[in-house]
Amino acid sequence: MTSTRCAACKQLRRKCPSNCIFLPYFPPNNPQRFSYVHRIYGASNVGKMLQELPEQQRGDAVSSMVYEANARVRDPVYGCVGAISSLQQQIDHLQSQLAIAQAEVVHMRMRQFSSMSSGGTAGNSPENVSPSSRHTQTQPTMSLFTMDMVVDQANMGESLWSC
Repeated sequence: MTSTRCAACKQLRRKCPSNCIFLPYFPPNNPQRFSYVHRIYGASNVGKMLQELPEQQRGDAVSSMVYEANARVRDPVYGCVGAISSLQQQIDHLQSQLAIAQAEVVHMRMRQFSSMSSGGTAGNSPENVSPSSRHTQTQPTMSLFTMDMVVDQANMGESLWSC
């Protein structure tokens, strides 16, 4: 028998054997960790699950059980799925905002390009333009298709978000 009992054996008010399956995963200094897992899964079920797993996988299994148990305590109906769903909605919303911002940037570049090309002065002729500025002048015309795609993505994101 060990000198200190693990959190599981303390809560269950039993002796903690030296080969206690809970001891490596539920240390005595963190009783809340076992408390939530016990409340959701039950000590017997947790013990059975740990015994069925190879030792190298037990730590990950306990981490998963602790995470799910904490999520179930906070949200008894959806648990982890509720947290994942909420994060997915945030991602979708941020992606649509990003698509709208990208469309606005493309639109601003197109306005800038059209104002530059509408000048019609001899200084803007292809012979008088440096190679680096030629690249920036041709880039917005290639972005027309990109702008349509970005706007379509933004509109699709908004329509999905409004459901």
